[in-house]
Amino acid sequence: MADDILPFSSAFPAATEAEWLSAVEKALKGKSADTLTRKTADGIGIKALYRESDFAAATDPLGVPGEAPYLRGPTAAPDKWRPWDIRQLFTHPSAEETNAEILRDLERGVSSVEIALDCTGQQGVQITTLEDFETALAGVRADYAGVALSHLNASGVTASALLALWAEKQENAADLAIDFNMDPLGALARSGKLSGGLEAAFERMAAVIAPLGQKFPKAGLIRIDATSVHEAGGSEAQELGALIASAIDTLRRLDGKADIAALSRRMSFAVALDANYGIGIAKLRAARRLWARCLEALGLPPAPMRLQGVSSARMLTKYDPWTNMLRVTSAVFAGAAGGADIVTSRAFNEALGRPEELGRRIARNTQIIAMEESQLGRVADPTGGAWFTETLADDLAEAAWAEFQKIESEGGYGASLISGAFQSRVKAVRDARAKDIARRKIPLTGVSEYPLLDEIAAPVAEVDMPRARDGVSDAGLKALVKGPLASGTDATAEALAPIRLAAAFEALRDAAARAPKRPEVFIATLGALAEFTPRADFARNMLAAGGIAPKEAVVPPRDAAELAAAFKASGCRLAVICGTDRAYETGAAEAADALKKAGAQSAWLAGKAEAPGIDLNIFAGCDVLHALQVAHAELGVSK
Repeated sequence: MADDILPFSSAFPAATEAEWLSAVEKALKGKSADTLTRKTADGIGIKALYRESDFAAATDPLGVPGEAPYLRGPTAAPDKWRPWDIRQLFTHPSAEETNAEILRDLERGVSSVEIALDCTGQQGVQITTLEDFETALAGVRADYAGVALSHLNASGVTASALLALWAEKQENAADLAIDFNMDPLGALARSGKLSGGLEAAFERMAAVIAPLGQKFPKAGLIRIDATSVHEAGGSEAQELGALIASAIDTLRRLDGKADIAALSRRMSFAVALDANYGIGIAKLRAARRLWARCLEALGLPPAPMRLQGVSSARMLTKYDPWTNMLRVTSAVFAGAAGGADIVTSRAFNEALGRPEELGRRIARNTQIIAMEESQLGRVADPTGGAWFTETLADDLAEAAWAEFQKIESEGGYGASLISGAFQSRVKAVRDARAKDIARRKIPLTGVSEYPLLDEIAAPVAEVDMPRARDGVSDAGLKALVKGPLASGTDATAEALAPIRLAAAFEALRDAAARAPKRPEVFIATLGALAEFTPRADFARNMLAAGGIAPKEAVVPPRDAAELAAAFKASGCRLAVICGTDRAYETGAAEAADALKKAGAQSAWLAGKAEAPGIDLNIFAGCDVLHALQVAHAELGVSK
């Protein structure tokens, strides 16, 4: 609204940047604003303040939305009714139950479905025959609602051919919105094995691309999926570098076997989005920059990059799972504001097991609210020109291009995976992040910070696991391709196994929950309530992160004798002394001695003060995970 209508700013004196910086330095007690800069896992600095000098937005260097090279998205006018595709993921092992879920979700706002295929039924829907597809997709109109496949442990060629048999039986087959999502390199990265080897997989893929493309002109054929890099603990630049490297390696392996120019327009790209929506938005923008550069280098005409944002699985927690709703909402915001063409939001209770109706309802409604009530899709490229977003996108693109060049120097994405070179770099980032999580430099709300020992559990679906099947029927391949299909020796690599950031802390909570009696630690306070409360709260919070309950005297002890008596009455075996630094100078040693005489196996101290009898110090920045593991060992909690 114009300032002359509601002159809010006139009530405040004009402020200069120098004055702002001076105020910041005063708040930081003499430190400069540069100390607020934080670094990402790739070493990219995120500053507190960005300016036109960081990114020249006034000159509009990226062009406008909807114009080549499509750095700001594919369209200048988002679709009024569906600015992005709300795509729901289905993983229930039963094809019958999956069909019920699909029909219910489509009726209630989902615009496309993605079926995760798994012959074992452990991680996805057990679909191996045409009849299974017919069961799972009964009543689905793929000309209105898109159908996509997610190939967890295979290249997707055989399952795609089988889906084609189902699609041929539908009305208006040429108008069906199908994403076959074949991705041999992604399968190798996820599972660590590719049956028949890479060359054979791409030969088979090339054999089916032409007939699939002709029969289904609106279908997507290939999806380059780099979410496995994120889920394995990789950085943003590693995920983007792998995304581009996988796309280039895929096109290289298909060159001479398929029309690369046409194929490049029938590819989609999947990236993970977590709770840091600023980085998520920048990641999507960086991906477009990278792909536009690749098309230019390949001599291919510019084309929009079809992007799918998938909310992160590694950020989800088993404990305090309700907080996952906020995490997923942030990811959805990143996808919508970052211009993703497709957004898949995971259920908040996915880390606990198979989501049931509540989890699925919240997942889809999060997107519906973002789209229809928050109206996030009403403006094309809403973050375009923002100094922070554009600068971070450029920095991410440069770091990802360096990773891409490194992968290329190793022979391409497939060769790098087989040699293990790429996985070793992902591991280095994962291990460094794990150390920061252990020290709570990266806090996990509800798990490492502010845990609730008596939380309300979230529901999950009751699932009867089916017997594993041998594999997907090749009936579709036989119908599509005449003649023998290539085969060879299996390709193997170290799998990019998924992690969850909270797993180490959750293992401690699980162990504490299995114990016959909840483990307890005595909070030994020194001084008055106002003096010991800050460090006592720190100790309670830290212990709860390991499933350990704090226990303390009803009335704060006045001296070492009362402290010893309260400890003895508690029945605990371990105590944490909490007080001020001044109280520690005069009373820590006496308190530790009294506690041990009263039967304490160990005496810890909240803070960095040293004193005789103190066995371990806990403080902000210490290795909290290690301290909790020590506590479990001393309290006799089994792993």
